[in-house]
Amino acid sequence: MIRGMVGEEMAESMYILGIETSCDETAAAVLKDGRELVSQVISSQIPTHQRYGGVVPEIASREHVTHLSSVVEEAMRQADIEFSQLAAIAVTYGPGLVGSLLVGVAGAKAMAYAARVPLIGVNHLEGHVYANFLHRPDLRFPFLALLVSGGHTHLLLFEGHLRYQVLGRTRDDAAGEAFDKISRALGLGYPGGPAIQAAAAYGASAAFSFPRAMLEPDSLDFSFSGMKSAVLNTLNTAAMKGEHLDRADLAASFQQAVVDVLVRKSVMALQRTPSRTLVLAGGVAANQALRTALTQAVREIDVELVCPPPVLCTDNAAMIAVAGYYHYLAGDFAPWELNAHPALPLRFAAEP
Repeated sequence: MIRGMVGEEMAESMYILGIETSCDETAAAVLKDGRELVSQVISSQIPTHQRYGGVVPEIASREHVTHLSSVVEEAMRQADIEFSQLAAIAVTYGPGLVGSLLVGVAGAKAMAYAARVPLIGVNHLEGHVYANFLHRPDLRFPFLALLVSGGHTHLLLFEGHLRYQVLGRTRDDAAGEAFDKISRALGLGYPGGPAIQAAAAYGASAAFSFPRAMLEPDSLDFSFSGMKSAVLNTLNTAAMKGEHLDRADLAASFQQAVVDVLVRKSVMALQRTPSRTLVLAGGVAANQALRTALTQAVREIDVELVCPPPVLCTDNAAMIAVAGYYHYLAGDFAPWELNAHPALPLRFAAEP
């Protein structure tokens, strides 16, 4: 990234256009003065990918090409501003599907160049956390963030804007990925998170005993592959014996096992940090069982839980615009050579 100051004097109102195309949502949003979301447009590809039981990368890329321009135009129309009024354009450049990312990055670069405004590259995972500042602009540092999405599970300690440390991460499957795979195995469909939650509402969470991998005693890392394998083995064993298993009970027991690990690791992290606030982020943050369990757990240790509204949990451009705003204030701009980075990591050490 290029650090510097904006040469021209800022307008009275500061608008950031955010663009998100990391997976199967084509999204654009306009943020005013870092706090007011004046427009947000999301074109979902879920109906397209449902027939395949998951996201098909090539199809996702083509859908982004088809819809990106119209989504951005609609976001700008709803915001009732011109491109000349933008202070910057922020875009997700990783992690994610490389083809999908390339569409967003190329589009954002062209728009920023034509509008003569700075380009800002945003880490998709960082954006998920920053979504919380939309409904809690008074959020104070330090805080611990539990980021749980389809491809990632992280525990992050935020010490200031754009200053954070990775305390724990998944060593294999992410929680959201495990939800998708088990949902497919149970025949519940895609996306897996909402499908598992809906089925679990009619099941008993103690019907099956699945492993809760905690790893080493002092580890804040996660592992969900063993839990996933246990569910699949249970299904395969029942199929060989000709036994019928209740899908709702399986969904509820699996969901509870995932929630138990996420909650226990979060409490462990809170006990080791100065944070008295836990921020939830990512697509799995919309899971009601997780929210309920975390609410109870943090209440017992006098910690505040901050959860974004469901629309800001799944992939969206508002979170990219918010993160972009703070990069703008830091003078952290991207070069025109910005490229997609499908495996883009989060920073390990806090930066001044």
